[in-house]
Amino acid sequence: MLSKRIIPCLDIKDGRVVKGVKFLKLRDAGDPVEVAKIYDAQGADELVFLDITASFEKRKTLVVLVEKIAKNIFMPFTVGGGIGDISDIRDILNAGAEKVSLNTQAVKCPELISDASARFGSQCIVVAIDAKKQKDCWEVFINGGRTPTGIDALEWARKAAKLGAGEILLTSMDTDGTKDGYDLELTKALTSCVPIPVIASGGAGKLEDFYNVFASAGADAALAASLFHYQEYSIKQVKEYLKQKGIAIRL
Repeated sequence: MLSKRIIPCLDIKDGRVVKGVKFLKLRDAGDPVEVAKIYDAQGADELVFLDITASFEKRKTLVVLVEKIAKNIFMPFTVGGGIGDISDIRDILNAGAEKVSLNTQAVKCPELISDASARFGSQCIVVAIDAKKQKDCWEVFINGGRTPTGIDALEWARKAAKLGAGEILLTSMDTDGTKDGYDLELTKALTSCVPIPVIASGGAGKLEDFYNVFASAGADAALAASLFHYQEYSIKQVKEYLKQKGIAIRL
């Protein structure tokens, strides 16, 4: 059985780590390089770096910052935000990232997924899906959660997997930053319909939330931000708890 992964996330705005609630009310959470070093020392399995306003502001991801982080940590990390084409992906991977996360541009130009997967390998391509519950489905939002698309999140996940995505990063906009627990209904629905790993994101507030998203919703990894940024729990505490509960985890 593959070990489940615990992944802290750095949402970056204006060169700083920030965190909000349901994609709004952002507050500062520190210097990205220093925060990344802390999580590396704590034994995080991976790190996710998301330049959350890059697509909305129509600019590139902060490549120089990616390089600084890469030089200071030893764990794999994924970078997303403002990635528009193959050259952007190449630049991010050359800067030291192991994976790139495609969201807005993948929705606008789905062939970017297949082109990138063919060129760099599917293991390097993560498709991020920001989803919000509507009447009879979960709708995909782009541009950092600002723009509804009318696209069903489950259908989009299936399409992304067929196009060559190696992993899905699923964020529930309804639970993001609430600390009320992951969206188990959405996560289970999505893990059940794609053959690739799914990272669950949005809502971690207590140790039981990590257990539930693995045991009840079938997630392959759990991502959290504010819970770790504000030192409510450490990576080690989460992993030791999961180990005691019988979840396959790397200590």
